[in-house]
Amino acid sequence: MELLNIKNLDLANKKVFIRCDFNVPMDEFGNISDDRRIRSAVATINYCLDQECAVILASHLGRPDGKVDEKYSLSPVARRLQQLLKRDIILASDVVGKDATEKAKALKDTEVLLLENLRYEVGETENDVELSKKLASMAEFYINDAFGVSHRAHSSVEGITHMFDNEHKAAGFLLQKEITFFGKLINNPVRPFAAIVGGSKVSGKLEALVNLLPKVDKVLIGGGMAFTFLKQMGYNVGASLVEDDLLEDAQHIMDEARRLGVKFYLPVDVVAAEKFSEDSVIKLVSAQEIPSNWMGLDIGPATVRLYRQVLNDVQTVLWNGPMGVYEMDKFARGSNKIAHFVADSYATTVVGGGDTADLVQRIGLDDEMSFISTGGGASLELLEGKILPGVLPLIIEEKE
Repeated sequence: MELLNIKNLDLANKKVFIRCDFNVPMDEFGNISDDRRIRSAVATINYCLDQECAVILASHLGRPDGKVDEKYSLSPVARRLQQLLKRDIILASDVVGKDATEKAKALKDTEVLLLENLRYEVGETENDVELSKKLASMAEFYINDAFGVSHRAHSSVEGITHMFDNEHKAAGFLLQKEITFFGKLINNPVRPFAAIVGGSKVSGKLEALVNLLPKVDKVLIGGGMAFTFLKQMGYNVGASLVEDDLLEDAQHIMDEARRLGVKFYLPVDVVAAEKFSEDSVIKLVSAQEIPSNWMGLDIGPATVRLYRQVLNDVQTVLWNGPMGVYEMDKFARGSNKIAHFVADSYATTVVGGGDTADLVQRIGLDDEMSFISTGGGASLELLEGKILPGVLPLIIEEKE
């Protein structure tokens, strides 16, 4: 799919509204703990500034649910942007109120205005037309560079696109890169192609798995979702997380993999604990012998060895979802070992955003991966074969 390109717009000395994704994780002191999403937006912002544009940036942060909450203010983002862009950032105290409107109106060429958290406005998540109109009225051009929220039909993502014609809207460099990369990955991967799929639930990855099966050569399952498959195979999974209503779906996925000749791997051993806490007693058990009151919280060393063997010959790896509860050191070893192996391989390695991106960043391997997506939910929906609501209005229609 070809998207409207920012380089084809006549931006010189114009006002440009850029929807970014600055929804970054913060520590308990309100400091940004991972600024990848902010850094990823810099190329598009600098391109517009090079065209002598006045730039209006907009993003959400967290879920303030339509209420003004200081905890979700974008002021830490403004400070980080100031450091990265090496210029002053004007921060509005609201989104479409008096302060934002006046500052947008007075904005001069090469100045940068950051609106306050879009989700302070209740209409943002409801794709409210009036809010879209107010946001659109601030600028002559609209750029979507927020891949991480492009699967949401929100006012600043989908609704606003209807206020601009094709000569006045486009995808930013980050959005373009994400869509192009996933397009190549799914439609034309270098083989053998393996998907490592983890995370807590099958339900969140079901459609992605169904869509991936015809495209991959191997699937390696980890995380809490593995236990739904293991239970369906008749194993005793103890008190591990299982989605009983999806047992038939799990069977369907395994049957489909067999039919398509896709190698489907499940954990052969797990790190089990009696309770979900850092101080719990742990033991290594076979995936078939988890004690009745215990739960599996990470893949075990035998599974790590098996998965490394399986990944030895692959040329493309897509990884979406950790292998265990990586936030707790006790249950992070499986994920960490797989991450190191994937990073050291000669394959093209793609990390599908969200928790997996956080995991590789925590252990300092982000620079070793070929590509890390900035959007967990958005990348998952692309894998499901969906066209994202924020991307659809930016697609160039092919002429017959």
